[in-house]
Amino acid sequence: MAIKKSRKIFKPLVFLASLLPLAWLIFALYSDTVQGTKYLTIDPTQKLDRELGDWALIFIILSLSVRPLAEILKKGELVAYRRMLGLFAFFYVVLHFSAYLGLNLQLDIDEFFKDITKRNFITIGIINVILLTPLAITSTKGMIKRLGGKRWQKLHMLIYPIALLGVFHFYMMIRADFSRPAIYFGVILLLLGYRIWVKWRKSRPNKAAATA
Repeated sequence: MAIKKSRKIFKPLVFLASLLPLAWLIFALYSDTVQGTKYLTIDPTQKLDRELGDWALIFIILSLSVRPLAEILKKGELVAYRRMLGLFAFFYVVLHFSAYLGLNLQLDIDEFFKDITKRNFITIGIINVILLTPLAITSTKGMIKRLGGKRWQKLHMLIYPIALLGVFHFYMMIRADFSRPAIYFGVILLLLGYRIWVKWRKSRPNKAAATA
């Protein structure tokens, strides 16, 4: 009962906290446009696009961090927040793509296809959007039942290559100060290493039993 009550309190808080980056960006864009501030630098369109992409990657990393934290801290109830964080990652990816297509390209589809063929980081970004879409669609409990637990887990393991491709997309997009993609890359490798270690540790008793 206590866990259910805590979820009722913290889930709305996590939801609202996840919207704060978007709220800030909307305010910054409004302030720069109406009041002449420079919160989004001298190129607000590009800055907005990149900030949305950055937050998409942050939420992917947060969603990957939930289970390790739950296991290390022995707080299994934390897993209940993983789906929300994952869906917010997809939400910011869609906003990132929409800002690129709508603001940068002004919905010019011809220019969009030219970008895909000529700019490798755009190609990688589109691949990530495509790969993330089935993960978002199958995030419900109903879809888990339809797919079956093992199939669902295999499908959602795509989040690791998606995360790495996201870092690569980020790295290729910038021309200086590669510290953030380097940090993200390190964290993702650490989380992936933890996942592999846990799987290896769980498989050891089975190997020992088979040997015996």
